[in-house]
Amino acid sequence: MRGPAAVVLVLVAAAPVASASAWTRIGDALRALLPRRAADEPCPLGPLVRGQAEPGAKDVVIPARKRAWEASLGGEEAARPFVRARLSGWPGRLLADRGTLPAADRDFVLRLARDTWAGLEAFTDREDHLPVDHVRLAADPREARVGDYTNVTTVGLRMLAIVAAERLGFIGADGAIARLRALLATLDGLESYRGFFYNYYDTTSRERTSNFVSFVDSAWLVAGLMVARSTFPALGEACTRLIARQDFRFFYDAHAGKMTHGYWVQRGAPSAYHYGMLYAESRLGSLIAIGKGDVPEEHWFRMVRTFPPRCAWQSATPQGRRRKTVRGHALTGGWYAWRGTRYVPSWGGSMFEALMPTLVLDEARWAPDSLGANDAAHVLVQRRWALEVLGYPVWGLSPSRIPGGGGYAEYGVKVLGALGYESGAVTPHAAALALAVAPGDAVADLRRLAERYDAYGEYGFYDAVDPIGGDVADVYLALDQAMTLVAAANWLVPHCIQERFAADPIAARVLPLLGAERFFD
Repeated sequence: MRGPAAVVLVLVAAAPVASASAWTRIGDALRALLPRRAADEPCPLGPLVRGQAEPGAKDVVIPARKRAWEASLGGEEAARPFVRARLSGWPGRLLADRGTLPAADRDFVLRLARDTWAGLEAFTDREDHLPVDHVRLAADPREARVGDYTNVTTVGLRMLAIVAAERLGFIGADGAIARLRALLATLDGLESYRGFFYNYYDTTSRERTSNFVSFVDSAWLVAGLMVARSTFPALGEACTRLIARQDFRFFYDAHAGKMTHGYWVQRGAPSAYHYGMLYAESRLGSLIAIGKGDVPEEHWFRMVRTFPPRCAWQSATPQGRRRKTVRGHALTGGWYAWRGTRYVPSWGGSMFEALMPTLVLDEARWAPDSLGANDAAHVLVQRRWALEVLGYPVWGLSPSRIPGGGGYAEYGVKVLGALGYESGAVTPHAAALALAVAPGDAVADLRRLAERYDAYGEYGFYDAVDPIGGDVADVYLALDQAMTLVAAANWLVPHCIQERFAADPIAARVLPLLGAERFFD
């Protein structure tokens, strides 16, 4: 993300459980965000800096009830077995037998979906029905760790995963409705602010562990609610009530025509930064806000497609950059090009930014000459960059855990981003997301990941691998596992989640605007 003088990393995760995977929801906090100025005005001065936090991120929220509970058991370490006991399940072994993985592509993806769903079910708190952020496994059970906190996006994707499991026949409709009702009941009891949920909650005590109310995370929760109510009418009233109370005007900066990152409740102030790039995960939230009638259609066209050439920090020089009018709105277009492929850049060049919205949004259908074409270009360059430039045997660069160590990092294809993340780990969820665009290549990549690395466990793929050294991040991240399951469901039962999203009245009102723009004319 970019502030008045630099591109900075905004640390929006204020969870006291300071596991590095708490950064899962910060992917979009590094988007190219113009301050309150038009895209063609001079760029902010550099240098580009990472690691600078907004002041509000330094204020930690302590979950008092959780700490008291831990103290009653002898402290945090003594409480860990009790935290694990709250989970719905635990794997019996660390690695699956590779020889049992099906040879046929469809059967292989179905097996992956089933195993992944089993893990998502297992790593859900059986008392409050919230998905835990992550579970790190180890050969020594005493070294295993449960990240017993959750994020608003993870809750929204839990809803999508339940619908996907029902569509795939893993559970019946009654079972899906029961799970969703239990989750909705928990949401009703969580502390909120002006109709929005805080960004993080402790899954053991249900206390909020963040001062931040996030635009993009709130949008993913609404996406889950939309799919749930359009699939199961019995949930309509409960879902609609939660959707209606979240008025996205709260995040809208009318002067800039952009959405702020969110709001710091303890400071009584919005984030200093905006979601300013169109091709980012946050585009789904913008569509939902427009579809709800909370913000004007103009907002979609105020977001940046490419930056002016004078922004010398860019990874490439934009081409075809000119003013044009779409649906009566003026905007500046343009694209980057690499080895003959044109594309509108994201900020970091990760698969997460490019394709996460396609979990619910069929961009190839609704925006064939803009977002749909761009999705295909990003997958093509992702694959070629990894295989041809980096010399990797597998591909798929996206934010993930760091193999062979701790922490979480942003990975991407440098040339696909305006600034561009560095290359590194390959994460299976990136290939799973590509099922929506290039299924043959995606399945082949997933199969190679399973064959070459000790990366496929009882609950599907672990989070990431070092494609050269072979180290594996032996962690299941709820966010990445849910993305894998939903992407697989959309391929196995064509567009099953995307169609449920499109059937919701909020989506139905806004989807037609996507077809008007052509990125590469």
